[in-house]
Amino acid sequence: MCIRDSPPPGQGPPPPAPGQAPPAPGHAQPSPAPGQVPGPGWSGTGPTPPAREAVGHTGHVQLPPGGPVPLPAPPAEPGTGGATLAVLLIGPAGAGKTTVAKLWAARRRVPTAHVSLDDVREWVRSGFADPQAGWNDHSEAQYRLARRTCGFAARNFLANGISCILDDAVFPDRPVVGLGGWKRHVGPGLLPVVLLPGLEIVLERNAARSGNRRLSDEEVARIHGRMAGWYGSGLPIIDNSTYDVETTARVLDDVLARSIASPPAW
Repeated sequence: MCIRDSPPPGQGPPPPAPGQAPPAPGHAQPSPAPGQVPGPGWSGTGPTPPAREAVGHTGHVQLPPGGPVPLPAPPAEPGTGGATLAVLLIGPAGAGKTTVAKLWAARRRVPTAHVSLDDVREWVRSGFADPQAGWNDHSEAQYRLARRTCGFAARNFLANGISCILDDAVFPDRPVVGLGGWKRHVGPGLLPVVLLPGLEIVLERNAARSGNRRLSDEEVARIHGRMAGWYGSGLPIIDNSTYDVETTARVLDDVLARSIASPPAW
């Protein structure tokens, strides 16, 4: 008697499609994993194609939820050390906010990001509402949108263990362009510091600017005068009139360390 190795009729693998080579003897034919969509041309008789995402998946990385930023714990070493911080550097045009913020972020020994509100506002190319052309509902809406975007970025940086320093010309007497919005979007752990050199220094630095970042002398003087309202506010103020960028960044780190130990009321 001849014993057949093949299974009874109707229980074996389906015959190969026309023009397709039969599978090798004993070769298992796996099915796609649950939720996996087989690639084009897969007939169920050949090896499972490389995994690809199920229909409807976009491949976006899931970010952790960005909750309000709490106050950091005091560092165990001079300066801010390895503390994870959310910092808001305030000052008039020409104070050196962006330059100082970039250097401070670059010199820290822990991951630190820099986000400039002016840079984010200028992501809008067609239809950019330039405040120099006059502050109106359109420019205010774009400012609020940019501030929310910066706040979202800061929360997600911190949720992933990356400190963040933001810079903005926040006015003490203007609720729209004020600290309240930053506190709502970032959280109570945000540490504000004011960078306020003398008027002659601000005018000199503004004169070296170009494009829409350069303001008229009259506008610079007006903004600088309004920034003087931060004196007596309780926020730490750095007069960097006689400091170079590196010295200012070092002073900023010392001021932030004191703010962590004794947070300003704002």
